[in-house]
Amino acid sequence: MPASPSKAEGAFRTIGELSRDTGLPQHVLRYWETRFPQLKPLTRAGGRRYYRAEDVALVRRIDQWLNRDGYTVRGVQQLLSTGTPPSPSAPATQAPAPGAPATAPDETVTALRAIRDLLAQALVDDDPAKA
Repeated sequence: MPASPSKAEGAFRTIGELSRDTGLPQHVLRYWETRFPQLKPLTRAGGRRYYRAEDVALVRRIDQWLNRDGYTVRGVQQLLSTGTPPSPSAPATQAPAPGAPATAPDETVTALRAIRDLLAQALVDDDPAKA
C-alpha cells in the first residue's frame, strides 16, 4: 500500500500508521521486533516507535515471506541472516505445503512401531479367552 497521503515517502511512520498502511496489527509489529533484530525502529521518549523507510520495506518483506510464501519465523530469520532461503533438507525452517503429510525421523518411526508392538502383545497376553 502507498504511504499515508499526508506524509512524504521517506518520512518516519508511527506504529499506528505502519499498521494502517500494511494491514498488520500493532501487536504483530511489536512481536516481529523481538524476533527479527534487523527491525529496529527509532524509539523516542515514552517508548514511541518511529519506523524509517527501510524499516517499512523490511516489514513488507517479512509479511510477504510469512503470510504469503509460507515461511516460518525461523525460516525468515535464516533468510535475513544469510540472505539465502533455508535448504529443502531442513523442513523445520519452512512450513510444509498445505495438505502435505508431516514426516518423522526414522528413529521416531522405529520407536513408535516398537511401542505399538508392545501394546499389541500386552493386549494378547491379557486376553481372557486365552486362559
